[in-house]
Amino acid sequence: MRRLGSVQRKMPCVFVTEVKEEPSTKREHQPFKVLATETISHKALDADIYSAIPTEKVDGTCCYITNYKGQPYLWARLDRKPNKLAEKRFKNFLHSKQNAKEFFWNVEEDFKPVPECWIPAKEIEQLNGNPMPDENGHIPGWVPVEKNNKQYCWHSSVVNYEFEVALVLKHHPDDPGLLEISAVPLSDLLEQTLELIGTNINGNPYGLGSKKHPLHLLIPHGAFQIRNLPTLKHNDLLSWFEGCREGKIEGIVWHCNDGCLIKVHRHHLGLCWPIPDTYMNSKPVIINMNLNKYDHAFDTKSLFNLLSKIDNQKFGRLRDIILDV
Repeated sequence: MRRLGSVQRKMPCVFVTEVKEEPSTKREHQPFKVLATETISHKALDADIYSAIPTEKVDGTCCYITNYKGQPYLWARLDRKPNKLAEKRFKNFLHSKQNAKEFFWNVEEDFKPVPECWIPAKEIEQLNGNPMPDENGHIPGWVPVEKNNKQYCWHSSVVNYEFEVALVLKHHPDDPGLLEISAVPLSDLLEQTLELIGTNINGNPYGLGSKKHPLHLLIPHGAFQIRNLPTLKHNDLLSWFEGCREGKIEGIVWHCNDGCLIKVHRHHLGLCWPIPDTYMNSKPVIINMNLNKYDHAFDTKSLFNLLSKIDNQKFGRLRDIILDV
C-alpha cells in the first residue's frame, strides 16, 4: 500500500461551504456555522476525489516526524500568528473585502516571534523565500518536542529518543478488525504526520486513560481506511454518519493521487461531535510492546514501561485500558 499524504496545511472541504448566522456547535462563542452545500468543490474535482482513498479523520492534535539534532524527532504543530496590530488590520480587511488573497502581509514585521528551531510546514506558499500565511492569517509550522519541555509533556510521553521509538495505534497487521498499540521505530515514521490523541488532548473524545493515569498515543494519518463509504452525495454521507456504525467518527479525509487532502467534518453536515460511542472504541485492542530487544530498561513511570506490564493483553475497547503506576 502506498504511503498516504501528510497534513501540512489546512484541508479544504469536499463540498462548497456556506456561512449561516447561527451559533456554532463546534467552537464556543462563535456566532456562525460553516455548513456544506450539496455541490462538490472544484478543488475536490480537480484532485480527482472519486479515485481518492477515504480515511477516518481522527480528533487530536497534529504532529510531524522529521530529523532534528541528527536523529528522528517528534515535532508539535505551532502556527506563527500575526501580532495584535496586524491581526486587527487583517480582520478589518476581511470584513470589507472578503478576499484574504488580496491582503498584503509584511512577514518580517506582522508576525509574532517563534523559537529558532521552528520550521514552516511543507507545501505552503512562499514569496521571496519567506513562507506566506494561509487564508486564516496563520503560517503553519512545527517545533521539535524536547524531552523536558513542559508545554509539550503529553507529546513527550509517546516518544523515547534514547531508543528512538514512538507509541503508535493502528490496525493489527493480520486482523483489520483489531487495533494494536506498539512501539514503532521513529525511523519508520520519518516525514509522516500523525495525530496525537489521549487523556489531555482536545477533551479526550475517545475516553483514553484517566486523570490519575493518562494515556496518549500517535495515529499515522490515513491509518484507518474506510471500506464501505456510500456515494459522494450530501444526503448519502449524512445518512452514513447518522446510521452506520462505521460513521461514528469525527469526519472523513480523502487522500488523492496527487497528494491533495480533502475533508468533511460532521459539523459541516450539521451533526454533533464528540459523540458517546465512537467507532474507534468499538474495536478490540491488543498491546504488543516487545521491549525485550532493548539493552536498557525504560523509565519505570514512562508509558512504554506501563504498557509493557500489560503486553500481549487484549481489551474489548481502548477506554478499557487502565494503567497502574
